[in-house]
Amino acid sequence: MPSEFALIRRHFTRPARHTDLAVGDDAALIRPAAGMQLAISTDMLVAGTHFFADTDPADLGWKTLAVNVSDLAAMGALPRWVVLAASLPGADENWIAAFASGFFACSEAFGIDVIGGDTTRGPLNLCPTIFGEVPVGQAITRAGARPGDDLWVSGSPGRAALGLAHLRSEVRLAPADRNDCLAALHRPQPRVELGLALRGLASAMLDVSDGLLGDLDHILEQSRVGAQIEEAALPLDPLIAACGDSARAFRACTAGGDDYELLFTAPLEHRTEIGALAARLALPLHRIGAITSPEHGLQLHERDGRLRLLSASGYDHFGGRP
Repeated sequence: MPSEFALIRRHFTRPARHTDLAVGDDAALIRPAAGMQLAISTDMLVAGTHFFADTDPADLGWKTLAVNVSDLAAMGALPRWVVLAASLPGADENWIAAFASGFFACSEAFGIDVIGGDTTRGPLNLCPTIFGEVPVGQAITRAGARPGDDLWVSGSPGRAALGLAHLRSEVRLAPADRNDCLAALHRPQPRVELGLALRGLASAMLDVSDGLLGDLDHILEQSRVGAQIEEAALPLDPLIAACGDSARAFRACTAGGDDYELLFTAPLEHRTEIGALAARLALPLHRIGAITSPEHGLQLHERDGRLRLLSASGYDHFGGRP
C-alpha cells in the first residue's frame, strides 16, 4: 500500500504558477500582489452530510474545490491558492486518482495553485482552505445593503435541489432536466467572473449555499435591513417545467441550497450596467426584489398582490432544514 507521502507526490503535486514555494515543504510561501488584500475561506464537505458516500469521486473532487471558489467569488476576490486537508477511509488509489482529477480540473479552470495540505485515515471528510486577492477596500461584504437597493440573483437557483430530490426518488425528472439538475448538484460553476465584475456595483453579496432565503437573512442581519421579494420575478418557470409541481419549485428556488449562485444587492442607478453585464457574461441576472427598512422584515409580494412575512428557511448543519 502506498504511503501518505507517495499518494501526495503521485496525485496532488503539480507545477505551481504564482507560488514561491508549493507542495513538499513544511509550509507554502505565497506573495500577494501589491495593493491587494488576502481573502481566505474554508468550507468542509463531510460524507453523509454534504454528499452521498458513493458520489462519483471526480465530481466530488470538482465540487470540493468549487464550493470554496464560490466563497471568494462572493467577495469579489480572485482565487489564487488552495490547501486541502482530507481524512480518507483508506488508500484506494483508483478513488484518489479520480478525486484528484476532478479537484485539479477545477483548479485549472480557475487558475488556482494547489500548494499543500494533509491526509490521514478516518471518516471521509474534505476540507480545503482557499486564498485569493482583492484590491484593498474593494471586497464586497454582506454589510453594505441599504433600503432602496435592488436585490438580484444569478443563474437558476433550485436546480441542485431538484437534482437531489431526483436522487432521493422524491421527483421524476425527464432525461434533459435530470442531467441539467444533477450537473448543478455535482459540478457547480462558481461565478468568479461575475463577482469580479460586480466590484463597485454591488453593495452586498454572498453565494447561495444554504438556500436563497436563509442566505439572504445573513445580508439582512449584517446590513440591518429588510427585504421584499417579488414572487413573479423569481426564476421558477424552468423548475416548474422540470418537476411539474409549483410548490416544490418554489421551495427548491428559495430554500434548496447547493446552488452557489450569487445573491447581491445594488443601488438602482446600476440597473443598466448590471443588465449589460448579464448580456456580456451570457448569464441570467434576475432582479427579484428590493431592500427595505428593517422593521418590514423579510416579505414576499405574492402574484395576487398580497404581502406575506417569510421565515429564513435555509439549511442548518446542526438543526437541518426547517
